[in-house]
Amino acid sequence: MERSLETQVDLAVEAWLRWVPRWQPATHRGRVAVCRRCLGSPVLSAVGISGNVPHGVQHGLSTRIKTIVDHAVAEYTARNLPMLQGELDQQAARNRSRSYRPTEDLAPEFEGMPLDPEPVPGAPFLFTLAGLADAESVELPPLPPLSDEAKAALRQEVGLADEYANMVGREICSILLRHRLRVQAAISEHVEPQIEAMLAELTDSLDSPFDSETP
Repeated sequence: MERSLETQVDLAVEAWLRWVPRWQPATHRGRVAVCRRCLGSPVLSAVGISGNVPHGVQHGLSTRIKTIVDHAVAEYTARNLPMLQGELDQQAARNRSRSYRPTEDLAPEFEGMPLDPEPVPGAPFLFTLAGLADAESVELPPLPPLSDEAKAALRQEVGLADEYANMVGREICSILLRHRLRVQAAISEHVEPQIEAMLAELTDSLDSPFDSETP
């Protein structure tokens, strides 16, 4: 039996709550580009996760919820939007024909994140994962062209899919409201102490930058 939207959201939050205790601050250099999935996300606002919470913590939850929305829209599209479904099927077949698909089967904490680190000036990469994936995409034959009428019909169906996604998203946000206290408690218990420890260590190093251990 297909799980209700409420059950799916509950399971996603439970999975995130089990993961949060394993979160640790990143030690590598952060990226300059912002994550469009998390920036200003109504999902994160619904559970009270502010922009001050580390992005990795935000991303783990927003991605799990996005998967629920994507699944609901995929079912709606398959039932009601044949032209859009046909385009998606063609694109899926093209993707399956590629032997290298680095963005597939990732954990929610990494899905949608950049494949490669920010380049260091003066130290170019020999290759990048994104570059390898793009190279295979170029080799695929182009999709057949659409007539003007087909393009107009496809745009209409895409609009309907977007409207449905927004409706599902609003319903999910209302469901998430009841998880606010547990989500914020998890951040207070597992995330904030690590951030405070990092800030304290940084403060100590700035206060005494030339101190050395006495023999």
